[in-house]
Formats: sequence, structure tokens, C-alpha cells
Amino acid sequence: MRRLIAPRRWTPPRARPDEGRTAVTGPFPMARRLATGGHGPEDVVFDSRGHVLAGLGDGSVVRLDPVTGASAVVGNTGGRPLGLEPSADGSVLICDHDRGLLRMSADVSVEVLVDTVAGRRLTFASNVVESQDGTIWFTVSTRRWDLEHHLGDIVEHSCTGMLVRRDRDGTVTVLHDSLKFANGLVLAPDASHLLVAESAGYRVSRYWLTGPKTGTVEPFVENLAGLPDNLSLGSDGLVWVAIAAPRNALLDKLLPLPGFLRVLLWNLPEAVRPEPALVAWVMAFDLSGRVVHDLRTHDGSYGFVTGVAERDGTVVAGSLHEDDIALLAVADRARTGFTRAVQA
Repeated sequence: MRRLIAPRRWTPPRARPDEGRTAVTGPFPMARRLATGGHGPEDVVFDSRGHVLAGLGDGSVVRLDPVTGASAVVGNTGGRPLGLEPSADGSVLICDHDRGLLRMSADVSVEVLVDTVAGRRLTFASNVVESQDGTIWFTVSTRRWDLEHHLGDIVEHSCTGMLVRRDRDGTVTVLHDSLKFANGLVLAPDASHLLVAESAGYRVSRYWLTGPKTGTVEPFVENLAGLPDNLSLGSDGLVWVAIAAPRNALLDKLLPLPGFLRVLLWNLPEAVRPEPALVAWVMAFDLSGRVVHDLRTHDGSYGFVTGVAERDGTVVAGSLHEDDIALLAVADRARTGFTRAVQA
């Protein structure tokens, strides 16, 4: 039985007429695929040895060599791993949709770090980062929907995403609890702020950790032409953003209108309900919020990119809907001085 939605009105920013044309700096440059041996590498990260880690739909965490393509299962969470973060001690922090915030040690034992937040069982933990002092921050996409029905949250616009901090002593604090489908997370190199993807808000927000703005949120990039998913900070100093899908023009029109229209849309048979357009899409921004890469392909060769990471010029992308990880051949536009202000 389909769950009922409780729509909230929101007036999205007007999509720029040039989005999808002049904003593109190149095609999605897939050089080859890296087979995971499973399905749904939702997030991709590099470990200290330059190998790629990803979590799969069956709970497996796999490690792949981007040069040889060799892969190995390094453990299993017993749930659905999403965002990953390698720790300095060789362990891996994992946001598991079913089980909460986990730590997988080098011996592949799994420890539950957080499974309740504000007195409620934690579900849909999405992405995680850790500071040098052991402080952990993670996102919760929604408190109302699960991964299988995540589009319900996008249509409903529940704004129940959270940003959460776990201190070294285990204290858990909700820093922000009204995010628009909180997703990817990046800690600034100087640890002064976090960058948080709000998929349903078409934006990446900045949450200040230090200075006079501590505890406040402001835009990093706004009015994106698609839904930002996982984020990562590359060795190139760029913030890489996976764009899962373009904005849906019909949904944009319905969001400011009475909610019963979205209820009708949600209750259409799946065969006729609008589906996200298939696109393979990643972007990269410098730390001032200027776009350096905007790489898209609609040819069906890959789609629904939910994770992207860069290390020493190697760029990989993952997808909730694909079996393989995409290895990209990305030109170094940063050295050519190519920039385009997103907010221009």
C-alpha cells in the first residue's frame, strides 16, 4: 500500500533558461566501468591507498583498484550502506540506511555508533565526515521516508532532513533539523564549516562551525538545475557534487500550489507517474562556489549518479541504480582558469 503524503508548499527558485545548455562544460567522460560484483554503489570514496570503497545493496562494502579493476568484499553491514568515510585509524565510518551510523574496523567488525537521535530510531543516515579530533558529523535525509520510497519525500517536500554531530564521548546533538532532504557532506579543509547537499532544495548549504557565524546556515551554491546528492572534497581542492537527476518542471510548478495536486500526482499508477530523467551528471566547484566542471550525458550509458570522488586526477562516480562504478577522464579545467559564477 502506498504511503500517504503530507505536502508542504514551497516556491522553488525559477530555473535559469540557460541551464542544460551553456552551463555544460563537457560531456560525462566515462572512460570505463569498474565492476563491483553487486548492485547500487550509492557512494564512492578513496581510501588512503588510492583504492575506491563503495557500499552495495546487499550490505557489502567493496574495495576496488581503479587501475586494475580488481575488487574484493571487505565486509558487510547487515543493512544498506550509503555514505562512507575512511578514518585515519584504518576503519571506515558508514551511514547505513537500516542500522544508523556504524564503524567498520580493519578486522571488518562492525560497531554501531548511533542508532537513535532525539529519542527516535535512526533511519536513512546518508553521509558522514570526521575531523582530526574525532568529531563526527552526519546527515539524515528524511525522518518520514525510506530509501525505497525516497521520491515520496521529494514530492511531499517534508523538510525533515537533519545535520547531526557525534562528539568523541558519544554525545549526539542535532545541529539542524529542517533540511530539504539532507544528503552529501563535506568538511572544509580548515574545519571552519560544513557543506551540506539539500537535494530537494536544489542547493548546497554552508553550516558554520567556527567564527562569528557559528551555528548558522547560508548558501554555498543555489538554484542548481538538478538534485545534488553525495559530495566529496577532492585532492584538487574542488568540491565534487553528484547530480542524481535534473529538476522536474511539473514538480516545480506544483510545489507552490495546494498540496492535493501533489497527492493526485503521487497516487497515479507508477506506469504513468513522471520519472526522473535519465542523465549521468557530476559537477565540481571551488571553495568560493564557482563551478569548474559541469559534465553531463543523456545517452543512457550511465545514469542516476549519486556519488563522485577525485584523487590525484582520477575521478570515479557511483550510482544507486547501476552495478558498476564509472571511471571518468576529466580534463583539468582548474589550471586553464575556467570558471563560471553559478549565481551570475
